[in-house]
Amino acid sequence: MIKKTLFTLITIMFIWTVKSQETGENNFGSWFMLFAKHKVSEKFSIHSEIQYRTYEFGSNFNQLLLRAGLNYHFATNATATIGYGYIATDGTFVELEGEENSVENRIYEEFSLNNSVGKFKFGHRYRVEQRFIKNPLTGNDTQHRMRYLLRVTYPINEQWFLTAYDEVFINLQEPIFGQNRLYGAIGYNFSKNVSTQVGYLKNHFTGVNYDRFQIGFWIDTDFRKKGAEN
Repeated sequence: MIKKTLFTLITIMFIWTVKSQETGENNFGSWFMLFAKHKVSEKFSIHSEIQYRTYEFGSNFNQLLLRAGLNYHFATNATATIGYGYIATDGTFVELEGEENSVENRIYEEFSLNNSVGKFKFGHRYRVEQRFIKNPLTGNDTQHRMRYLLRVTYPINEQWFLTAYDEVFINLQEPIFGQNRLYGAIGYNFSKNVSTQVGYLKNHFTGVNYDRFQIGFWIDTDFRKKGAEN
């Protein structure tokens, strides 16, 4: 009985180890991000972002995400966005010569709402995505999903702040659960329009969890001022 139990445990550990090596689950990966918002009028602004993601810290390409959107500001705390994303993904941890990445063209619509309770600032983001995926192994596929993000930010002083969020992804086809992202970071405001965050992300999929280091920069620009000067 003891031998059978030990054999079973060793088998489970071996399978888990092989699976982790195939997916890179045991590695501490990284996300490098740049976000920008460009104000073009009183009610409209343009969102742009670049994200470069790796399976290992700074190496072993996982994903390149390019996203742009048009924002309509109902008020200072309420914004609606429609946009487009281009996502190239290497779905395998092992780097293979000549392998093709899957490519996704994505359309998205979202609504963001911000509020404060004392010194705490809360952000709510509701997003719907239409995903057109071309995979070299499985062919073309169209998927739809919804996302909800809740962020809380606490200012330490005028420069430093703490921030955290949780975001859940719900597919509109099977399987229903997509993923969940739990994030915490410390941020620094270089100025009113430029800030950075350094943090940690736990990215949970069904049966798989990834740990990711994140560093991101946020930049706001106002093209209205340039137009007024000219």
